[in-house]
Amino acid sequence: MLFDSIMGLFSSDLAVDLGTANTLVYVRNKGIMLQEPSVVAIKRGTNHVLAVGEEAKRMLGRTPGHIEAIRPLRDGVITNFEVTEQMLRYFIRKVHNRRSMVRPRIIICVPSGITQVEKRAVRDSAHLAGGREVYLVEQPMAAAVGANMPIQEPAGNMVVDIGGGTTEIAVISLSGMVFDLSVRVGGDEMDNAIISHVKRRYNLLIGERTAEDVKVTIGSASPLAEPKTRDIKGRDLVAGIPKIITVSDGEIRECLSDTVNVIVEAVKTTLEQTPPELSADIVDRGIVLAGGGAMLEGLDVLLREETKLPVFYADNPQLCVALGSGKMLDEIDLLRQVSLKD
Repeated sequence: MLFDSIMGLFSSDLAVDLGTANTLVYVRNKGIMLQEPSVVAIKRGTNHVLAVGEEAKRMLGRTPGHIEAIRPLRDGVITNFEVTEQMLRYFIRKVHNRRSMVRPRIIICVPSGITQVEKRAVRDSAHLAGGREVYLVEQPMAAAVGANMPIQEPAGNMVVDIGGGTTEIAVISLSGMVFDLSVRVGGDEMDNAIISHVKRRYNLLIGERTAEDVKVTIGSASPLAEPKTRDIKGRDLVAGIPKIITVSDGEIRECLSDTVNVIVEAVKTTLEQTPPELSADIVDRGIVLAGGGAMLEGLDVLLREETKLPVFYADNPQLCVALGSGKMLDEIDLLRQVSLKD
């Protein structure tokens, strides 16, 4: 009986990939149990939560005056402490079937460039949401573990994790980050570039969801084998009425180029700062891409051309960080070694 109760306690342990765009929750012994947008619908002018996750995302751009759909994280960090805490509490209760008495051990993945103040905000949010013990792990480290990279070996492993708000790049050896770089651009920046382009060129106003859809369907970082086009619906800023336009993959690629170039330059900077012995390992092992933003078509081709190095996608790039932090729940020694200290 005692053994069962102890196992029940451990099985409630969680790993949370708290992303700007999406939050994933991994439950020990069960796998990824939740993958929902990091969006919360609140009563305007208050922090009173009306909906969370998928339900709240459907409201983006479609809410009446008294309801506001917001993202409580921007560029990978908490911008609304109280709403983030409520969002975390909702997700934790959802994966535990609303059992409010459960107090799990929680691993939360954070950007490598996180400040002390931001660290404290994430830790406090997790504790207030019901966490018994809270460990913070940097996203590139979790992504490398999730991609099954041999991070404990004395050799260079390079991972590029592109999320919604940040791009995390790290060279890892002996379970530590030898060099890391965090730039606050990612999938959201690409969406904003599409919104700005359509507004400037066509006088058409579109929302975040439409821009994301355009990015996923015809967005690319290098020329496609077959050209693609896409119809976009929005509001004409001159006439004030709904309108449809057609855009090509070429013009979308051009408007994404500034964001993509920031990522490419960050990769080059990391390579320049890597010690020679580890650089030799990267020539053999290549660069591993992870994160939802890395799924932009042709990004691997562009990075291969720019760095002259092998570039690979991790298995399940979007799930890498959650899977990696989930593995650490079973490897407590590794977790203590790689988690951020106060």
